[in-house]
Amino acid sequence: MRFQDYQSAAAKTALYPKRLDNLEYPTLGLAGEAGEVANIVKKIQRDHGGVINDEIRAKLKDELGDVLWYISACADELGLSLEEIAEFNVGKLAKRHGA
Repeated sequence: MRFQDYQSAAAKTALYPKRLDNLEYPTLGLAGEAGEVANIVKKIQRDHGGVINDEIRAKLKDELGDVLWYISACADELGLSLEEIAEFNVGKLAKRHGA
């Protein structure tokens, strides 16, 4: 799936107050979902000796999908595409690493 296709499909499910005039809502959602990812990773260390099994991988896949959804919603709020964000980020990293 391409970024553009994902962002378009995700936008159809973005039903929250003052959509496209409410950066706060998806930003808070992003923080919450990122926290859920971090909590699962913490439990990998605490409960599973650092081993990621298929069940944990599936949970992380689900939560990372939620993170991606909120990133997409934040991008929409800012009038940005995921593609331009990704391109900018890769360029920034290349400069940082002298590539």
